[in-house]
Amino acid sequence: MRSYGQYCSIARGLDVIGDRWTLLIVRELLLQGPCRFTDVKNGLPGIATNLLSTRLKELEAAGLITREDAPPPVATALYHLSETGLALQPVLRAIGLWGLRFMTDERPDDAFQAQWLAYAPAWFTTDADPDGPPADIQLVADGELAVIELRDGRVHTRLGRATDPDLTLEGPPRAVLGLLTGKIDLDLATPLGLTTTGRRDLLSRLRPVVGEGERRT
Repeated sequence: MRSYGQYCSIARGLDVIGDRWTLLIVRELLLQGPCRFTDVKNGLPGIATNLLSTRLKELEAAGLITREDAPPPVATALYHLSETGLALQPVLRAIGLWGLRFMTDERPDDAFQAQWLAYAPAWFTTDADPDGPPADIQLVADGELAVIELRDGRVHTRLGRATDPDLTLEGPPRAVLGLLTGKIDLDLATPLGLTTTGRRDLLSRLRPVVGEGERRT
């Protein structure tokens, strides 16, 4: 690995995770759990196979991930985050929260996947009515499906379809994620293509997390 050659914890940390794609590999292992090589690659549209292989070897050498041979029917190597790798979750959460300010525009060539839809409400919203009854919100963005489950004062998310959702939000990622994270309101999300079916009042329970230097509106 290249090094900045500085006796500074920020520089030392960037020696390990500062290369392109590295933190996104960690993101996929955080969101997907143990992954095959093909699972990681599918979660990183645009990465070259040889570069992913190099990055995984570097992360393994640095102690951020471990690799083990899985028994049949998987019968291939699985990549896991180590304790050191898992400790990056609050770092990625902080970067993601800070990066929301740059999500106002959707580029035509941007890829979008279900696991990215699912983690946003889990990381960037809280339940404003922790004593409220359980509720399910179906998310549909760019054909990707995820479910928000409000339970016991916590915001849970998962991939897939809810059996009987209380509310369905469907539209382009910019509209769905913008509404959930508080960057736009329903009046702005609707012209962007958002449609709602069911109990709109549940939106008031999703309170966006406020990042450093931001004010809640």
